[in-house]
Amino acid sequence: MIDLYTWPTSNGHKVHIMLEECGLRYRAHPIVIGRGEQFQPWFLKISPNNKTPAMIDRDGPGGREVSLFESGAILFYLAEKTGRFFPADPLRRHDTMQWLMFQMSSVGPMLGQAHVFYKYGPDHHPREELKAAITRYLRQANRLYNVMDLHLADREWFAAGEYTIADMAVYPWLRMPAFHGVDIDEYPNVKRWRDLIGERPAVKRALEVLKQNNRFDKHTDEEWEIQFGSIQFARRDADGRIVAPAKDYA
Repeated sequence: MIDLYTWPTSNGHKVHIMLEECGLRYRAHPIVIGRGEQFQPWFLKISPNNKTPAMIDRDGPGGREVSLFESGAILFYLAEKTGRFFPADPLRRHDTMQWLMFQMSSVGPMLGQAHVFYKYGPDHHPREELKAAITRYLRQANRLYNVMDLHLADREWFAAGEYTIADMAVYPWLRMPAFHGVDIDEYPNVKRWRDLIGERPAVKRALEVLKQNNRFDKHTDEEWEIQFGSIQFARRDADGRIVAPAKDYA
């Protein structure tokens, strides 16, 4: 049995998709990030960067228990555990790996920043103060969509000529392009690929995980500080206790 500590975010859904595609038994335990549950001492022991998802496999290699954090690492682990969605052929394997790393290093971080400054930030700060950040990250978002659109022009899948963990990693981040200032119709190859994945039964099941906790309304001021502000960036000890306030570097 796998215990998954998660939330219905893009990074959480990556792992939900892989678990559903592989038919693995798992329990999804919600970590309510808007309440700061990610700073609990027990959670920090398995996810020291206080991010979801994190996982404990009660039946890991050799029957031993293994815990993992970072969604990309979890995808690698599950692919090796099951022998699925990560080709054995070295060339195709490395092709898959490079596009998974593209998601981890570019798609997730850049679109995530676009969400913060473009979608959420203006509810808590004057938009004019955010103009430079909004411009930078919306340009980055559209640049990345263009990279993906060109790549997918003559391919059905991101890597290896087949559906892999690279597709699972990218897909959740592209479900709501309006959140990062993108008109999906400008990127028809991405749209075709995204819609194809969205029709997979396992993907539909994965998006139901913790669906009742989806939210699209404004963050409260407290939730903003917990996820994006002073509480998130305060210095903490190993048990998650704040030992020094977040600094203002401006």
